[in-house]
Amino acid sequence: MTKTILTVDDSRTMREMLRIALADAGYNVVQAEDGVHGLEVLETVSPDAIITDINMPRMDGFGFIENVRVHETHRALPILVLTTESDDQKKDRARRAGATGWIVKPFNPVKLVDAIRRVTA
Repeated sequence: MTKTILTVDDSRTMREMLRIALADAGYNVVQAEDGVHGLEVLETVSPDAIITDINMPRMDGFGFIENVRVHETHRALPILVLTTESDDQKKDRARRAGATGWIVKPFNPVKLVDAIRRVTA
């Protein structure tokens, strides 16, 4: 069965790069433009994992992760943060919000897919 990955990023270019990398690896990809849109998409789709940016308009990645974790059905859902940020305090904040892992942009498609395989296994 094909696994579904929700990508949440305000950059159209980044969403497309993620879509290509994940679709080439056999994943079904659903996209959202920011945290608010990501929560809306989660009302209609049950992904196997989420990849989210941190810096986004309307709702950033921290708020998005916190809101995802509020719902009982999404408490164990793997959430990887993909961002240009590498600050340890922000990584810790993401971990406390409920993030599963942290990947710094630009991403290596092979390593990204490996990370997705690990968290969805």
